[in-house]
Amino acid sequence: MSNRPVRVRFAPSPTGPLHLGGVRTALYNYLFAKKYNGVFLIRLEDTDEKRFVPGAQDYIMDALKWCGIMPTEGPGLGGNFGPYIQSERKDTYRPFAEQLVKDGHAYLAFDTPEELDAMRKQASSMGMPNWQYNNITRASMKNSLTLPADEVEKRIAAEEPYTVRMKMPRNVDIRFEDEVRGWVVVNTNNIDDKILLKPTGMPTYHLANIVDDKAMEISHVIRGEEWLPSAPLHVMLYDAFGWDLPKFAHLPLVLKPDGNGKLSKRDGDRLGFPVFPTNWTTAEGEVYSGYREKGYISGGFLNMLAFLGWNPGTTQEIFSLDELCETFTLERVSKSGAKFDPDKTKWYQQQYLRSTPNEVLAKELSEILTENYGLDRLTTVCRLMKERATFVEDIWTEGSFLLEKPTSYDEKTMRKKWKNNASSLMGEWKGVMSTLSDYSAESIEGSFKDFIISKELGIGAVLPLFRLLVTGKGMGPSMFEIASFLGKEECVERISIGLDTLAVTTSQA
Repeated sequence: MSNRPVRVRFAPSPTGPLHLGGVRTALYNYLFAKKYNGVFLIRLEDTDEKRFVPGAQDYIMDALKWCGIMPTEGPGLGGNFGPYIQSERKDTYRPFAEQLVKDGHAYLAFDTPEELDAMRKQASSMGMPNWQYNNITRASMKNSLTLPADEVEKRIAAEEPYTVRMKMPRNVDIRFEDEVRGWVVVNTNNIDDKILLKPTGMPTYHLANIVDDKAMEISHVIRGEEWLPSAPLHVMLYDAFGWDLPKFAHLPLVLKPDGNGKLSKRDGDRLGFPVFPTNWTTAEGEVYSGYREKGYISGGFLNMLAFLGWNPGTTQEIFSLDELCETFTLERVSKSGAKFDPDKTKWYQQQYLRSTPNEVLAKELSEILTENYGLDRLTTVCRLMKERATFVEDIWTEGSFLLEKPTSYDEKTMRKKWKNNASSLMGEWKGVMSTLSDYSAESIEGSFKDFIISKELGIGAVLPLFRLLVTGKGMGPSMFEIASFLGKEECVERISIGLDTLAVTTSQA
């Protein structure tokens, strides 16, 4: 850790929905800032005008809000370092580009897109498919390094379009320490002369993010591994300006569950799980599913994301957001990619659902149902059923029998348990139940055990029949708790209906 106050940023491009890998980057920035009492801000890097997607900015902010990791500075949030949208900072970048040119670290390039395409095709035809504008090829191109000074001035006066390119030195090793990967060394011969300023006056990512990180006093740049190849250029830019480097930390990729490679939207479509935090609707009306709309709890979603590339060094897997803030360190972030596991994501959802207060689940369940069953009764339903559910809607799917009489009976249990004496046995048990004065779960269980002892039967020969008639199911939570919840009158009535229904069913078989 440096002595600088911790200020970190999440800097997405509003070119579409926020991939779960992007959410993980935001999460790690959030956790790091909270751990060290720092500031977590968001900056929208919309310098790629061609790929800008309307609605993406609102989507990103809404997704972070649902996740519970909102920045404290950013568009619409306030802060002393705005604007936090790069297109609104457009006029601030040109002076820095001009300073680089003046100091000999950059140059003007007048080559047209058509000329660059022609050069690439020519190189490809000569067996050089990966032609680059670099410290060798720049000598044969139209730029301020090859053109006479007076011609350069004439072109500028004529408002001829040009780009500003970084002038990478030949055969220099660039070294920097990454908080995740250790020392990184890249030779400048492997780096092309990147464009810093476009003909429109809009900066590219490389210039804009350096200038903005400096202006916003960013202490740590925590971002995805895909930006690691750009980091040497960024180090060169910091050196060229004479600025102190922030700490860099490049996070491992989130990999597809099957095979190798980065997790993509297509993998989610192919394997049947969301890759976005919330639903995303395209301009054409196509909807891509999100975790929120699928019924996932945001805390479980974040817990899962935290473990995609990080571990606490203990066996603990369930963490609240506060616990993650306290425990998270960059030292325990992995260098290697992390495979996304849809089943593990569901496991986290199950754990968080089970720890959610029954009253909260009941309220959410009531918003799904069309009929008003009362929050008190739904709370008990949630208590009895949530251990067997993954999502709130599963509580009703699996436990509707608690509030509605069964309309069908589990065929497997019928085939296996409904023997010749089942009807008379359950008739006797119904008679016992109808005489009980204490209808607590404990009292019903005691009477049931006395009953099977008197019949010299095992619990497995009778309890499934009891469950089948009352619930229509072959398995579920404690039958004695179910019976107590339903009450004597409802239980006896259900047994009677079940006996009549199964009598007809078995006679027709």
